[in-house]
Amino acid sequence: MDAGPVDEGAGVSRRGVMRVAAAVAAVVAVLFVSACGGDGGSGGDPRTVTVNGTGTVTGAPDTLRVDIGVEATAADVSSALNTSSAQVREVTDAVVAEGVERRDIQTQQVNLTPQYSTAAPGTSREITGYQATNTIRVTIRDIGAASQVLSAAATAGGDSTRIGNVAFAIDDDSDLMRQAREAAFDDARSRAEQYASLAGDSLGKVQTITESTSGQQQPTTVQRDSSAAAAPVPIEPGEQTLTFSVTVTYALS
Repeated sequence: MDAGPVDEGAGVSRRGVMRVAAAVAAVVAVLFVSACGGDGGSGGDPRTVTVNGTGTVTGAPDTLRVDIGVEATAADVSSALNTSSAQVREVTDAVVAEGVERRDIQTQQVNLTPQYSTAAPGTSREITGYQATNTIRVTIRDIGAASQVLSAAATAGGDSTRIGNVAFAIDDDSDLMRQAREAAFDDARSRAEQYASLAGDSLGKVQTITESTSGQQQPTTVQRDSSAAAAPVPIEPGEQTLTFSVTVTYALS
């Protein structure tokens, strides 16, 4: 039986379509491998290691900050305020006379509170007077003079003097912090290199850095002698420890 003439154009057309389909399939396969990553992983996120590093340095404090207050009690508001104001001026003049600059003296707190009697059964309490408190914060930049400054303040304020929140500080700690930061980062990199080696990887570029510091001011307590002329208050600044912590994330390759 005669199969009839062959349509060569149709055969060529079908072969062309098959070649185009194969080329498209190849392109799709390449794009799929690229999207999944060359190592066959399920995502494109890089492998990383996160470590903490710590750097510690010590330095001698060169500044002392202290709150010095006075309290006055009187039968009326004006008398209490006037008395406390006069007393705090005397304290201020005394510390200035010991070498503290007025720019380093700042009013910290002014309070006025009523004083009440003890209520008898069946009665209510009554106001018997008022207590005024005036507190200044003094920054002493000569540690060697701190003892005499506190003694002068206590003598000027008398029994009304209140001293608290004594804290040593390093006024300019930029050099120390730079040293602590370098030590912390070196510590973090050393840890990361060890982990990378244990995992059979190489350490890549830094991805993130987070830092924190601690250890600047250290409050202490100073008790005032209530004698008429206060003896020098022992002041020992010692050393302060500045700690710098850093968290670093590295890429692994």
